Amino acid sequence: QVQLVESGGGLVQPGGSLRLSCVASGFAFSYSSIGWFRQAPGKEHEGVSCISGSGRTTDYLDSVKGRFTISRDDAKNTVYLQMNSLKPEDTGNYFCARARRNYCSNSIGGMDYWGKGTMVIVSS
Repeated sequence: QVQLVESGGGLVQPGGSLRLSCVASGFAFSYSSIGWFRQAPGKEHEGVSCISGSGRTTDYLDSVKGRFTISRDDAKNTVYLQMNSLKPEDTGNYFCARARRNYCSNSIGGMDYWGKGTMVIVSS
């Protein structure tokens, strides 16, 4: 069975850092593009970042460019999201998801399997 499990969320002060992990199983991970999405309370999902199966292509939401870095370690079946210089507006439930195609998508319709999410709260 396809499974995606996020971890690494928590409470952090503005300006701080967190590294989220998404551990995958049940499919050919190295061929799959994986994206991170987030949902703030009362808000729609937004695509935060995505990395292609090869790792060659990465995409970022404009508001996180220069602060977040997505990476993957195929030997560990894991995608990471390093988040630096965190802001209160980064608060939300962060989900990783597998792309339907072998290239990145920032649309929820482009993803077929989702993790349960990990909560990130940025507050002083």
